[in-house]
Amino acid sequence: MLLFRPLRALLLIAGLAAPLAPAVADPACPALLNHTFPRLQDEQPQSLCAWQGKVLLVVNTASYCGFTKQYDGLEKLYARLKDRGLVVVGFPTNDFGEQEPGSNQEIAEFCRLTYGVEFPMFAKTTVKGERKNPFYAQLIAASGTTPKWNFYKYLIDRSGKEVVAYSSFTDPDDRKLLAKIEEFLARR
Repeated sequence: MLLFRPLRALLLIAGLAAPLAPAVADPACPALLNHTFPRLQDEQPQSLCAWQGKVLLVVNTASYCGFTKQYDGLEKLYARLKDRGLVVVGFPTNDFGEQEPGSNQEIAEFCRLTYGVEFPMFAKTTVKGERKNPFYAQLIAASGTTPKWNFYKYLIDRSGKEVVAYSSFTDPDDRKLLAKIEEFLARR
């Protein structure tokens, strides 16, 4: 069980708790998914390897964007297809138009209260430029395209090897996106 950080720090100092083991690469996990990031809601580490063998729809999100209403469609898509193997994964970012200025707690509350978001979300991150997170660097390399704005989407097949990019204008119920999701879900 993970303890609150201040309590854990005191226990470490007193010698009553062992330090957390560093993240170790999982050799069974596809290289693209072999990353760990803090979850949005509690900032506890979450490995993307937990979803190996699933189809992932990765979306960089923002709370104050013209595309923010896509949260609703993303949540409905996730609810409808999660039992078949789709995982929608959100990465809030303030990279485009400074449209995600809030803290992780504020973002989590907004997503939950406004759109009922239950799909996995990670802590706010950077998805462009020299400081982009390493997962996004790999998505960009695999797809040949960088996010142009908030709600840019990357669809990853079950093997973690095929990545298809979709613009922010692609709604979660877009026929071409849904057809590709169905194709990836049908692959075993």
